[in-house]
Amino acid sequence: MTVPEFLLGLMRIWGAIGAIVAVPFLLWGIDRIDEDARGAYVFRLLLIPGILLIWPIVLWRWWQIEAQDAPWLARYQPAMAHGPLIAAMSAAIILVFALGLAVRQDWPADIAPIQLSETQ
Repeated sequence: MTVPEFLLGLMRIWGAIGAIVAVPFLLWGIDRIDEDARGAYVFRLLLIPGILLIWPIVLWRWWQIEAQDAPWLARYQPAMAHGPLIAAMSAAIILVFALGLAVRQDWPADIAPIQLSETQ
């Protein structure tokens, strides 16, 4: 297994878990976290891409609200884990971009392209 295949596999697993989390969260969990989301079904569809990416934070926040049965003000206080997580995700994005630029291949200037098959 090559590194790109491994990374794509991890991304697929991450997205699948995110999809599994998104369904119950958008059907039942979002009402517990935000009362204003009740009846806003089109809004819930807009949250799917974000939930696919940050599903661990969504699960943690949902669990925190369910465990504490927190009052309204506690629901909107920022979680303490967000700061380090945002820094780690930002560093990972920069690292992936830098590695992509470092390992990209340049086409040799002295080789002419060869047509592999005829187009009709």
